[in-house]
Amino acid sequence: MMQLKKVAAATLLAAAGLAGVGEALAQAKEQFFPVLVYRTGAYGPNGTPWANGYVDYLKLVNAQGGMNGVKISYEECEFGYATDRGVECYERLKGKNGGATVFQPLSTGVTFALTEKAPADKIPLITAGYGRSESQDGGVFKWNFPLIGTYWMAADVLIQHLAKKEGGFDKLKGKKITLVYHDSPYGKEPIPLLQERSKMHGFELNAIPVTHPGVEQKSAWLQIRQQRPDYVLLWGWGVMNTTSLKEAQATGYPREKMFGVWWAGAEPDVKDVAEGAKGYSALTMQHGVHPDAKVTQDILKLVHAKGQGTGPKEEVGQVLYMRGMISAMLAVEGVKRAQERFGKGKVMSGEQVRWGLENLALDQKKLDGLGFAGVMRPVSTSCADHMGSAWARVQTWDGKKWAFSSDWYQADEMILKPMVKQAADKYATEKKLERRTPADCQS
Repeated sequence: MMQLKKVAAATLLAAAGLAGVGEALAQAKEQFFPVLVYRTGAYGPNGTPWANGYVDYLKLVNAQGGMNGVKISYEECEFGYATDRGVECYERLKGKNGGATVFQPLSTGVTFALTEKAPADKIPLITAGYGRSESQDGGVFKWNFPLIGTYWMAADVLIQHLAKKEGGFDKLKGKKITLVYHDSPYGKEPIPLLQERSKMHGFELNAIPVTHPGVEQKSAWLQIRQQRPDYVLLWGWGVMNTTSLKEAQATGYPREKMFGVWWAGAEPDVKDVAEGAKGYSALTMQHGVHPDAKVTQDILKLVHAKGQGTGPKEEVGQVLYMRGMISAMLAVEGVKRAQERFGKGKVMSGEQVRWGLENLALDQKKLDGLGFAGVMRPVSTSCADHMGSAWARVQTWDGKKWAFSSDWYQADEMILKPMVKQAADKYATEKKLERRTPADCQS
C-alpha cells in the first residue's frame, strides 16, 4: 500500500513533538483522495494502467499548484477486484486524513455494496462508465455519479451502431445477437437494455455467461459456433477479453462481427492476439488513445520527467491510462466546482463535493483549458441527471493499434429515461427511500 503523503509542515511539527497539531494542519490543507486499486490478480493487467493514470493526474494537479491552492493527498488500497476486500478498503480509508473526498471503486460489485453505505457516510461515489445504470437518476441515487456513461447507454449505442451497419433498425429483425458476458453484476448490467431493444426491433438475443476470471470459454464458443450469430457483443474484463478473441480465432468466428463494451477495448485485451484480433471493435468511453493531448504532454513533462511517474511512461496516453486520468479529473473538477460555492482555497467535505459533482459544468472551453481538447465532450450534470453525457464512439483494432471507426453516437434518452426511472423507483420502494424534493436539489 502506498504511504500517505503528508505536507512538509506536518512533518516538521511532528518532529518537534507536535504530531497531533501537525496532523490537524495536514487535514486542514490537504484534500484526501482514497484510491481503490487492483494491481494484482487476474485483472491486474487492466487495473494497473487505470490506477497509474488516476494517480499521475493527482500528481499533475499538485505539480500545478493544487486545486485553488489546496494540495491533494492520497493512499492506495489493493483489493484484487474482490468485492469484500473493496468494502474493507472503503471502511479503512473513509475516515482518514480528515475524511475521504470521493470513492471510485472501478468495480460494479463494489459499487453495489457501497451504494447503501455512501449516503450514511456522506461520501460521493464516482463510477465513470460502470456501476448501476439506474443511478443516473439523481432523484433517488443522491450519492452515485455514473459520469459520462452507464452500461445501458453503452448497450444502446452498440445496437445503434449495428443498425447503422445493417442499413437501419428495421434490418435488425430476425438477426441473431449473442452477448458473451462476465458472470457478475458488471456483465449482467446491459441485459435489460438489450432485451428492450430486442423487443423493439425483433432481433434474437442470446446471453452466455462466462465464469470469473474468464479463462475457460470452450463451451461458450461451442454454442456460438453452433448458433452462428450475426454479431457477438463482448462484456468482459481482464483476461476474459483476450481469451474470447483467441477462442473466436480458433473457432473461425469473424472478429469483424465482434463488438465490445469500453472495458473490452484496451491494449491489454488485444496485444497478445495482435493480428488475430484485427477487425475487432469496441466502444470508447468518449476518449481513445491520446499520446499527443496537452494533458498527456503535461504529465510527461511535470510528472514523469521529474522521476515521479507512477508506471512506465510508454503507457501514458493509452486507453486505460487515459480512463484513469479522466476519472481523476472528474473528481478534481467536482472539488473545484464545490469550492466555487463553498470557498476557494478550502478543503471540501464529501457533502460539498457531492454538490460539486451534481453541478458539473465542463463545457468544451473548460475541457480544452484543462488539456483535454480532442479527448472528450462536455459534461453537464444536474439533480435529475448524474451521468452528464451520453456520447460514445467506436474504435477498431487494426492488428497494431486502436483507431476510431465511427462518428459520435448519442444514447437514445427516449429509451433510457423510462428504464432508469422505473428501476430507480423500484430501488427506492425496496429501500423505503423518498424521492428528493426540489428544495433538496437546490441545497
